[in-house]
Amino acid sequence: MTDALTVKMRARKLNFCYGDNHVLHDVDFDIYSHTVTALIGPSGCGKTTFLRTLNRMNDQVVGAKLDGEVSIDGEDIYRPSVDVTALRRRIGMVFQKSNPFQKSIYENVAFGLRIAGVKDRRILDETVEDSLRLSALWDEVKDQLDKPALMLSGGQQQRLCIARALAVRPEVLLMDEPASALDPISTAKIEELIEDLKLRYTIVIVTHNMQQAARISQFTGFFYMGDLIEFGQTAKIFTTPTQKRTEDYVTGRFG
Repeated sequence: MTDALTVKMRARKLNFCYGDNHVLHDVDFDIYSHTVTALIGPSGCGKTTFLRTLNRMNDQVVGAKLDGEVSIDGEDIYRPSVDVTALRRRIGMVFQKSNPFQKSIYENVAFGLRIAGVKDRRILDETVEDSLRLSALWDEVKDQLDKPALMLSGGQQQRLCIARALAVRPEVLLMDEPASALDPISTAKIEELIEDLKLRYTIVIVTHNMQQAARISQFTGFFYMGDLIEFGQTAKIFTTPTQKRTEDYVTGRFG
């Protein structure tokens, strides 16, 4: 399967520390274009920290230190010359807790475009509609775009945050447990959405839900105590893993 795929992002000998706390140890990881890659492992294993290295979100943490390389399309994203704002337009992120702004539904989606200097109303309108359609929310909100985003349900707010991330046309979408706070129906909608979005985007998702990882991802990386224990095709990770610790985790013996 990997022979026909293109590597979109790559980490090599990646080490990350919060002060004296060495969180990631020599991580080597490939992320393939137009696939869903799941990051699994117990709490505190480093998977969210790794996710945040992929668009330099950890830059904002005092005392954070990174060694090694993270690249997109072969370009090191930690080069001093990299425009971090532009990088985060290429590599968007959706967080565990939906965080819509205290603005209208329309302005939430248009926010990134306005920051980027887009003023043409036609472009804004088209992008807002397209992003809301991509996030499977348009039909539910098209007649109330001027209403406050905070009036939406939790599941709708999370899809709105996905639409906001998509509006700036990213190449990669990072998702940190996007359905963990949602009810089963909303979770199913998010999973269906992820399945559709991988046709356009490269997606990396952190999840504690083993069944979710098995359902929606093509590749899975298992992290434990800062080490990448195993990475491979999801079906293999969940049925015939090569590492005993992976087998113990996916079968529920620990974690």
